[in-house]
Amino acid sequence: MRNIFKGFALAISMLTTVPFFKIHDFHKGINGHAVMFYPLVGFILGLILWGSHSLLAPYIASTHLSVIIFGLLILLTGALHLDGFSDTVDGLYVPKERALEVMKDAHVGGMGMIMSVTFLILKASSLAVLELFYLLPIILLLSRLNAVLAIYFYPYVSRGGMASLAKAEFTKPQMLIALFYSFLIVLFYNKLLLLVSALLVLFVIKSFFMKRYGGFTGDIYGFTIEVTELVLLNVLLFGLIA
Repeated sequence: MRNIFKGFALAISMLTTVPFFKIHDFHKGINGHAVMFYPLVGFILGLILWGSHSLLAPYIASTHLSVIIFGLLILLTGALHLDGFSDTVDGLYVPKERALEVMKDAHVGGMGMIMSVTFLILKASSLAVLELFYLLPIILLLSRLNAVLAIYFYPYVSRGGMASLAKAEFTKPQMLIALFYSFLIVLFYNKLLLLVSALLVLFVIKSFFMKRYGGFTGDIYGFTIEVTELVLLNVLLFGLIA
């Protein structure tokens, strides 16, 4: 039970900038539990964003409030997943033999910067016209569920790093628990098609990166989270799911 709580605290520490339960010790026995809580952390982040929007809506113009929510999302996640997105994009613009080395470089390349800015504009625009803010919790949950499924089902091809510990310790029962509570939340929202959409995004990402690298890296997990969020937002905006 102690390790489960430490795993939850580690998930909060890794995926957010929330100043509670800070744990930076990735000791053996808690990393798998941390991964199990990734979708729940996403759901909590979504609740914070939805609650903030609901509280401020009577006082702030809708477009400006949407930009504030967008900024809050960046602040709460510390742009962690965006960093993975930019590194992954950098790796796409070099021969695949050098890609993993380029992705580990602490410096962001030109294409990574350009595509990250473009991505942020698209996400900010999506939030600016979104009306269904109450669905943010499930969008953030499903995006992190995709990372959980990628960690469990697909090979990890990078050497070392925090994600290697998560991959090594994440067990089938922990994966099933994450999938089960995520599915229950989806049922509560009555948005099974949103879950199907998220799984389709994961399938496309998996197909591409399995062919290019033979598996995933920590950066690609972040890329998966970011792309899933943007796609699900636009699935709602295009009215593909009522």
